[in-house]
Amino acid sequence: MRTKILVLLLFLIHLSGFSQGSSKYSNEFLNIGVDARSIGMANAVVSSTKDVNSTYWNPAGLLNIERDEISLMHSNYFANIANYNYISYAKKVDEQSAIGFSLIRFGVDDIMDTTQLIDNQGNIDFNRIELFSAADYAFLFSYAKKNNFLNLNYGLNIKIIRRIIGDFANSWGFGFDIGIQHENKSGWKFGLMARDITTTYNSWSFNQQRLDDIQDAIEGQNQEIPEKSEVTLPKLQLGISKEFLINNEYSLLGAFDLFVLFDETNDIISSEIISVNPALGFELGYIDLVYLRFGVGNFQNELQYDSSQKISFQPNFGIGFNMSNIEINYAFTDIGNQSVALYSNIFSLKFNLNILR
Repeated sequence: MRTKILVLLLFLIHLSGFSQGSSKYSNEFLNIGVDARSIGMANAVVSSTKDVNSTYWNPAGLLNIERDEISLMHSNYFANIANYNYISYAKKVDEQSAIGFSLIRFGVDDIMDTTQLIDNQGNIDFNRIELFSAADYAFLFSYAKKNNFLNLNYGLNIKIIRRIIGDFANSWGFGFDIGIQHENKSGWKFGLMARDITTTYNSWSFNQQRLDDIQDAIEGQNQEIPEKSEVTLPKLQLGISKEFLINNEYSLLGAFDLFVLFDETNDIISSEIISVNPALGFELGYIDLVYLRFGVGNFQNELQYDSSQKISFQPNFGIGFNMSNIEINYAFTDIGNQSVALYSNIFSLKFNLNILR
C-alpha cells in the first residue's frame, strides 16, 4: 500500500514539474520500447525493423510484411507495481503501401485512495477507501508508402495520447512521427525515425476539488499545482544495419543506432543543445528458426560520491523462436544492475493471421 501511494506521489510530482514550455520528461512512457526482439538488441532496430512492430520503431518497415500480423507484449516495472502492455496490428494494403495500429498502456492499478478515510465526525471508516488507476495510453495509427523513384520507404505515425490519474487529472495529447528506410545494392540498410516532429502537445484538465484533498501531500513535497499544458520535444533515431550469411544455416544481423535528443542529459555525448546515445545490437539466426540476440546501449555519465564520473551502460540479452505462424521472443535486460531500470524479463508474441499471399 505504501509503495503504491509513493508511486501516486511520483505521478503528481511529475505533473507539477512541467510548465507551458517544453517538458523534459513528458510522455516518457513512449521511450520504453516494445517487442522483446528489439529490446534484446538494445533497441538498435530502426533500419532493420520489418514486421508489425514497425508501427512503433519505424512505420516505413511495414512495407516489408507479407502477412497480416499482430503483436502482443507485457512487462512489469517497479517490483510488479506498474504494468506495461502493448498490442499492434498491421497489414499490407498493396505492393506500394501498408497500414498499422498500435495501443500502448503503462499504468499503476488498484491504488488506494485514503483521502476520505476519516468521515465528518472524525471516525475512521475503511469502507470509504476506494481504488483508482494512474495510466498512460498511446494510440498509434501508421501508414507506409514506397517511393520507387528515390528507392526508399517512408511512413507516418499519428499519435493520440491519453493520460489519466484517477479522477484527479487527465489529459489529451496529439503528435506525429515520420520514418524512412533505404537499402542499397550491397545490402546495407539505413533508417531514420523522427518522433514528435511537430512537438507533441498535451493539454491537462484537473479536478480541483479532488486536488484539494491531497494538497497537504503536494505541499509536503514543495510542489505546486501544475500548468495545463506540456510539450514533448522532437527526438531522432538513426541507424545502419546489415545481415551477413555465415553459411546455409547461420546468419548474423548487426545494427548500430544513435538516439538523439535536443536537450542536455547525462548521455555519453551531451551538450547544452544536443545529446547523443549510441546502441549496438546483434542477432544470430539458425535456419530462420532460433535466434540469439545481444545488445548494449543507454550509455550514461553517472556522478559518483567522490564527484568523479563513471560511464554506465545497459546490456541486453534475448532469444526467439519462429514457429511458422507464431513467433515467441524473450528479452532479459538490466544485467548486472548496470542501469537504474527496474525491469528484467520481457516476453512478446507475434502472430501471422493468414497464409502467404
